[in-house]
Amino acid sequence: MRKDNRLISALRPVSIETDVNPYAEGSCLIKCGNTHVLCTASVDTKLPDWLENADKGWITAEYNLLPRSTITRVSRDKSLHSGRTQEICRLISRSLRAVIDLEALKGYQILIDCDVLQADGGTRTASVTGAFVALYLAIKKMYQSGLIERFAVKEFVAAVSCGIKDGQAMLDLDYGEDSSADTDSNFAITESGEIVEIQATAEKVPFSEDALLSLIKLAKSGITQLIEKQKEALKV
Repeated sequence: MRKDNRLISALRPVSIETDVNPYAEGSCLIKCGNTHVLCTASVDTKLPDWLENADKGWITAEYNLLPRSTITRVSRDKSLHSGRTQEICRLISRSLRAVIDLEALKGYQILIDCDVLQADGGTRTASVTGAFVALYLAIKKMYQSGLIERFAVKEFVAAVSCGIKDGQAMLDLDYGEDSSADTDSNFAITESGEIVEIQATAEKVPFSEDALLSLIKLAKSGITQLIEKQKEALKV
Protein backbone atom coordinates (compact mmCIF):
# COMPACT_ATOMS: atom_id res chain seq x y z
CA MET A 1 0.00 0.00 0.00
CA ARG A 2 1.29 3.47 -0.87
CA LYS A 3 1.15 6.67 1.13
CA ASP A 4 -2.12 7.70 -0.56
CA ASN A 5 -3.52 4.19 0.11
CA ARG A 6 -3.35 3.25 -3.55
CA LEU A 7 -2.57 -0.27 -4.66
CA ILE A 8 0.66 -0.62 -6.62
CA SER A 9 -1.45 -1.26 -9.75
CA ALA A 10 -3.75 1.75 -9.27
CA LEU A 11 -3.80 5.09 -11.05
CA ARG A 12 -4.21 8.31 -9.17
CA PRO A 13 -7.71 9.85 -9.52
CA VAL A 14 -8.09 11.04 -13.13
CA SER A 15 -10.46 13.69 -14.47
CA ILE A 16 -10.62 15.29 -17.92
CA GLU A 17 -12.67 18.43 -18.52
CA THR A 18 -13.11 19.36 -22.18
CA ASP A 19 -13.66 22.72 -23.94
CA VAL A 20 -12.04 24.74 -21.16
CA ASN A 21 -10.60 27.27 -23.65
CA PRO A 22 -13.25 29.00 -25.80
CA TYR A 23 -10.72 30.09 -28.45
CA ALA A 24 -8.84 26.86 -29.19
CA GLU A 25 -10.25 24.36 -31.68
CA GLY A 26 -9.74 21.70 -29.00
CA SER A 27 -8.91 21.92 -25.31
CA CYS A 28 -9.03 20.08 -22.02
CA LEU A 29 -7.83 20.25 -18.44
CA ILE A 30 -6.50 16.89 -17.30
CA LYS A 31 -5.92 16.13 -13.63
CA CYS A 32 -3.95 13.07 -12.56
CA GLY A 33 -3.86 13.34 -8.80
CA ASN A 34 -2.10 16.62 -8.03
CA THR A 35 -0.69 16.95 -11.54
CA HIS A 36 -2.85 19.30 -13.58
CA VAL A 37 -2.17 20.13 -17.25
CA LEU A 38 -4.01 22.49 -19.59
CA CYS A 39 -3.90 21.16 -23.17
CA THR A 40 -4.98 23.10 -26.26
CA ALA A 41 -4.99 22.28 -29.97
CA SER A 42 -4.80 25.11 -32.53
CA VAL A 43 -5.37 24.62 -36.26
CA ASP A 44 -3.11 26.57 -38.62
CA THR A 45 -2.75 26.68 -42.40
CA LYS A 46 0.95 27.49 -42.14
CA LEU A 47 3.04 24.35 -42.49
CA PRO A 48 6.75 23.93 -41.68
CA ASP A 49 8.88 25.01 -44.64
CA TRP A 50 10.02 21.44 -45.29
CA LEU A 51 6.38 20.34 -45.67
CA GLU A 52 5.38 22.95 -48.26
CA ASN A 53 3.60 21.23 -51.18
CA ALA A 54 3.65 17.89 -49.32
CA ASP A 55 0.72 15.49 -49.42
CA LYS A 56 0.22 15.54 -45.66
CA GLY A 57 -0.38 17.82 -42.71
CA TRP A 58 1.54 17.96 -39.45
CA ILE A 59 1.17 17.87 -35.68
CA THR A 60 3.69 19.36 -33.28
CA ALA A 61 3.63 20.03 -29.55
CA GLU A 62 5.06 22.44 -27.01
CA TYR A 63 5.29 21.79 -23.27
CA ASN A 64 5.94 24.16 -20.42
CA LEU A 65 6.02 24.16 -16.64
CA LEU A 66 4.42 27.32 -15.28
CA PRO A 67 6.55 29.13 -12.65
CA ARG A 68 4.60 28.03 -9.56
CA SER A 69 3.53 24.63 -10.80
CA THR A 70 6.13 23.19 -8.41
CA ILE A 71 6.92 23.57 -4.71
CA THR A 72 9.58 26.16 -5.47
CA ARG A 73 9.25 28.59 -8.37
CA VAL A 74 10.81 27.51 -11.65
CA SER A 75 12.01 30.10 -14.15
CA ARG A 76 10.05 30.48 -17.35
CA ASP A 77 11.64 28.54 -20.19
CA LYS A 78 11.30 31.43 -22.63
CA SER A 79 13.21 29.70 -25.40
CA LEU A 80 11.61 26.26 -24.90
CA HIS A 81 15.02 24.90 -25.83
CA SER A 82 16.10 23.17 -22.62
CA GLY A 83 17.02 19.53 -23.11
CA ARG A 84 14.20 18.24 -20.89
CA THR A 85 11.61 20.44 -22.57
CA GLN A 86 12.67 19.39 -26.07
CA GLU A 87 12.57 15.72 -25.07
CA ILE A 88 9.03 16.05 -23.73
CA CYS A 89 7.85 18.04 -26.76
CA ARG A 90 9.13 15.29 -29.03
CA LEU A 91 7.48 12.58 -26.92
CA ILE A 92 4.09 14.31 -27.10
CA SER A 93 4.43 15.02 -30.83
CA ARG A 94 5.47 11.48 -31.76
CA SER A 95 2.74 9.93 -29.63
CA LEU A 96 0.05 11.97 -31.37
CA ARG A 97 1.36 11.57 -34.90
CA ALA A 98 1.47 7.79 -34.41
CA VAL A 99 -2.34 7.58 -34.30
CA ILE A 100 -3.28 10.25 -36.83
CA ASP A 101 -3.75 9.98 -40.60
CA LEU A 102 -1.52 12.90 -41.55
CA GLU A 103 -2.54 12.70 -45.20
CA ALA A 104 -6.11 13.50 -44.13
CA LEU A 105 -4.76 16.75 -42.62
CA LYS A 106 -3.15 17.90 -45.87
CA GLY A 107 -2.74 21.69 -45.86
CA TYR A 108 -3.02 22.02 -42.07
CA GLN A 109 -0.78 21.95 -39.05
CA ILE A 110 -2.20 21.38 -35.57
CA LEU A 111 -0.21 22.99 -32.78
CA ILE A 112 -0.53 21.41 -29.35
CA ASP A 113 0.26 23.37 -26.18
CA CYS A 114 0.62 21.56 -22.86
CA ASP A 115 1.00 23.94 -19.91
CA VAL A 116 1.56 22.35 -16.51
CA LEU A 117 -0.46 24.27 -13.93
CA GLN A 118 0.47 21.99 -11.04
CA ALA A 119 3.17 19.29 -10.97
CA ASP A 120 3.35 16.19 -8.80
CA GLY A 121 5.05 13.67 -11.08
CA GLY A 122 3.94 12.29 -14.44
CA THR A 123 3.60 15.66 -16.16
CA ARG A 124 4.79 14.39 -19.53
CA THR A 125 2.48 11.37 -19.50
CA ALA A 126 -0.51 13.47 -18.40
CA SER A 127 0.36 15.85 -21.23
CA VAL A 128 0.24 13.06 -23.83
CA THR A 129 -3.09 11.78 -22.50
CA GLY A 130 -4.66 15.24 -22.36
CA ALA A 131 -3.13 16.39 -25.65
CA PHE A 132 -4.84 13.52 -27.47
CA VAL A 133 -8.22 14.67 -26.15
CA ALA A 134 -7.60 18.25 -27.30
CA LEU A 135 -6.39 16.98 -30.68
CA TYR A 136 -9.41 14.71 -31.11
CA LEU A 137 -11.75 17.64 -30.50
CA ALA A 138 -9.90 19.83 -33.00
CA ILE A 139 -9.96 17.14 -35.69
CA LYS A 140 -13.64 16.47 -35.04
CA LYS A 141 -14.37 20.18 -35.54
CA MET A 142 -12.32 20.23 -38.76
CA TYR A 143 -14.17 17.20 -40.11
CA GLN A 144 -17.63 18.45 -39.17
CA SER A 145 -16.96 21.85 -40.75
CA GLY A 146 -15.68 20.32 -43.99
CA LEU A 147 -12.06 21.42 -43.67
CA ILE A 148 -10.95 17.80 -44.06
CA GLU A 149 -12.65 15.05 -46.04
CA ARG A 150 -12.23 12.19 -43.59
CA PHE A 151 -11.86 11.83 -39.84
CA ALA A 152 -8.12 11.64 -39.25
CA VAL A 153 -7.97 9.80 -35.90
CA LYS A 154 -6.97 6.16 -36.40
CA GLU A 155 -7.07 5.11 -32.74
CA PHE A 156 -6.65 6.40 -29.21
CA VAL A 157 -3.32 6.83 -27.44
CA ALA A 158 -2.37 7.62 -23.84
CA ALA A 159 0.72 7.57 -21.66
CA VAL A 160 1.55 6.58 -18.10
CA SER A 161 4.56 6.30 -15.81
CA CYS A 162 5.74 3.21 -13.97
CA GLY A 163 8.61 2.53 -11.63
CA ILE A 164 10.36 -0.02 -9.48
CA LYS A 165 11.00 0.70 -5.83
CA ASP A 166 12.38 -1.87 -3.39
CA GLY A 167 11.90 -4.53 -6.04
CA GLN A 168 8.21 -3.72 -6.52
CA ALA A 169 6.73 -2.46 -9.82
CA MET A 170 4.35 0.48 -9.31
CA LEU A 171 1.94 2.32 -11.63
CA ASP A 172 1.55 6.10 -12.04
CA LEU A 173 4.22 7.52 -9.75
CA ASP A 174 3.77 10.80 -7.91
CA TYR A 175 6.78 13.05 -7.38
CA GLY A 176 7.83 11.48 -4.10
CA GLU A 177 7.74 7.99 -5.56
CA ASP A 178 9.43 9.05 -8.78
CA SER A 179 12.30 10.81 -7.02
CA SER A 180 13.11 7.75 -4.89
CA ALA A 181 12.47 4.96 -7.41
CA ASP A 182 15.18 2.51 -8.42
CA THR A 183 13.80 2.42 -11.96
CA ASP A 184 11.78 5.14 -13.66
CA SER A 185 9.85 4.62 -16.91
CA ASN A 186 7.26 6.25 -19.16
CA PHE A 187 5.13 4.46 -21.75
CA ALA A 188 3.04 5.78 -24.64
CA ILE A 189 0.77 3.01 -25.91
CA THR A 190 -2.14 2.90 -28.35
CA GLU A 191 -5.59 1.49 -27.71
CA SER A 192 -4.67 -1.63 -29.69
CA GLY A 193 -1.72 -2.22 -27.36
CA GLU A 194 1.00 -1.08 -29.77
CA ILE A 195 3.92 0.71 -28.13
CA VAL A 196 4.77 4.18 -29.42
CA GLU A 197 7.56 4.91 -26.99
CA ILE A 198 9.32 3.52 -23.94
CA GLN A 199 11.54 5.67 -21.75
CA ALA A 200 13.13 3.52 -19.03
CA THR A 201 16.10 4.39 -16.82
CA ALA A 202 17.88 2.61 -13.99
CA GLU A 203 18.32 5.37 -11.42
CA LYS A 204 20.33 3.24 -8.98
CA VAL A 205 20.86 -0.34 -10.13
CA PRO A 206 20.29 -2.00 -13.55
CA PHE A 207 17.02 -3.82 -14.08
CA SER A 208 16.32 -7.14 -15.76
CA GLU A 209 14.37 -7.98 -18.88
CA ASP A 210 11.74 -9.62 -16.68
CA ALA A 211 11.41 -6.36 -14.73
CA LEU A 212 10.89 -4.43 -17.96
CA LEU A 213 8.19 -6.87 -19.06
CA SER A 214 6.43 -6.43 -15.72
CA LEU A 215 6.49 -2.65 -16.23
CA ILE A 216 5.05 -3.00 -19.74
CA LYS A 217 2.22 -5.20 -18.44
CA LEU A 218 1.48 -2.71 -15.66
CA ALA A 219 1.60 0.23 -18.07
CA LYS A 220 -0.85 -1.43 -20.47
CA SER A 221 -3.35 -1.91 -17.66
CA GLY A 222 -3.06 1.79 -16.82
CA ILE A 223 -3.36 2.84 -20.46
CA THR A 224 -6.61 0.89 -20.79
CA GLN A 225 -8.06 2.82 -17.86
CA LEU A 226 -6.81 6.16 -19.18
CA ILE A 227 -8.35 5.57 -22.61
CA GLU A 228 -11.65 4.81 -20.91
CA LYS A 229 -11.37 8.22 -19.21
CA GLN A 230 -10.60 9.86 -22.57
CA LYS A 231 -13.66 8.26 -24.14
CA GLU A 232 -15.88 9.32 -21.25
CA ALA A 233 -14.67 12.91 -21.63
CA LEU A 234 -15.19 12.84 -25.40
CA LYS A 235 -18.52 11.01 -25.09
CA VAL A 236 -17.53 8.36 -27.65
